[in-house]
Amino acid sequence: MVGRNIEIKARLSRQDFDRIHRVAGELKTQPHVVLEQRDTFFNTFRDRLKIREFSDGTAELISYTRKEQDAPKPSEYTRTPIPEPKTFCEAMASTVGIRGVVIKRRDLFLVGQTRIHLDQVEGLGSFLELEVVLRDDQSPAEGVVVANELMDRLGIDADWLISNAYIDLLESNGV
Repeated sequence: MVGRNIEIKARLSRQDFDRIHRVAGELKTQPHVVLEQRDTFFNTFRDRLKIREFSDGTAELISYTRKEQDAPKPSEYTRTPIPEPKTFCEAMASTVGIRGVVIKRRDLFLVGQTRIHLDQVEGLGSFLELEVVLRDDQSPAEGVVVANELMDRLGIDADWLISNAYIDLLESNGV
């Protein structure tokens, strides 16, 4: 699956995480889902490539590109189901190498065209990600408007925004 979205990521205190969790629960347009995820990042020359494994044994390969900025930013991604994740990881590890692993518990709330992720990341703490999934006829600028409006509704302070992916944060912490 190929897609485009507008993303933001914010570091949260435990108090803000709990408050936003309550607000997201009130705003959701579909049932809330809890996901246990393991993202194994592979070495690449450009962009990012990871396999995401779910606790139910399913997995998908995700490649994506995005700018690193502390503001709503466009992202393009491709998702591909991987039927044998263990074997796939072994093959990738022996050819391109593994950059690192991110383990998280994700609370997923859907609000219209936006996925709200409230993440507890092992070794890092609490975070929020918004992903405004763009329709084919929708410009990135329109998606930024949606993201900013939802940030306001959730009470996200612009000072909380971060540009880095979890793997970058883990590397900078020496994990």
